[in-house]
Amino acid sequence: MKIKGRLKKIIEYIPVGSRVADIGTDHGLIPVYLVESGIAGFVIASDLNKGSLEKAIKKVEKRNLQSHIETRLGDGLKVLSLKEVDVIIIAGMGGILIAKILEEGKNIAKTVKRLVLQPMRDSDYLRKYLIENGYKICDEDLVKENQKYYEIIIAEQGRQKVKKDIYYEIGERLIEKNHPLLKEFLQHKINKLTKILNKLSEMNEKRKKLEKKIKEFEVLLNGLEMPSNSFYNG
Repeated sequence: MKIKGRLKKIIEYIPVGSRVADIGTDHGLIPVYLVESGIAGFVIASDLNKGSLEKAIKKVEKRNLQSHIETRLGDGLKVLSLKEVDVIIIAGMGGILIAKILEEGKNIAKTVKRLVLQPMRDSDYLRKYLIENGYKICDEDLVKENQKYYEIIIAEQGRQKVKKDIYYEIGERLIEKNHPLLKEFLQHKINKLTKILNKLSEMNEKRKKLEKKIKEFEVLLNGLEMPSNSFYNG
């Protein structure tokens, strides 16, 4: 089975031999690919939506993978038992919802080696939650698919300090490795905020916050364009 875009990038962060849980599996594409490619021998595919899970069940049965992929209907990490998996994937949800799932299932989340998270929005909220709750963000990635940008956050147990609040908005790991999509991603954010700003006629608190945010993104973008990424280095 072929897989591309953000799903393919998510899979790149799953260590070979891992026991994996795909929370909110939808059609079950990731679990099937993980097993058929030999990356994982055991995957739990779960979804809160019965219709979505039934699609995953049909895909698993069609490819005769029932002995390797276990499908479960349920909410968040409640479908898992302690130390049942090494890696948890939560993709395609808002950052606030992902944080809520991790918080409600923290007794499970704290036992895994890695979280692979792909928030559709509110990535700043999710980063802040992770850092304030005993996780370190060990890597990040960006994917552009169908003219949309997707952020992928890799978190493990540990401690991390954030030097600047802007790093909640733009992952520090993306800046460290000068990700090839980062400049256009920043410009995309600047353009989006500028459009909102232009619709505001009067000077108020919201306008001031938007102007401040745009300025922060512009400073970061200009810094990335310096030789050897000197903005980050010093």
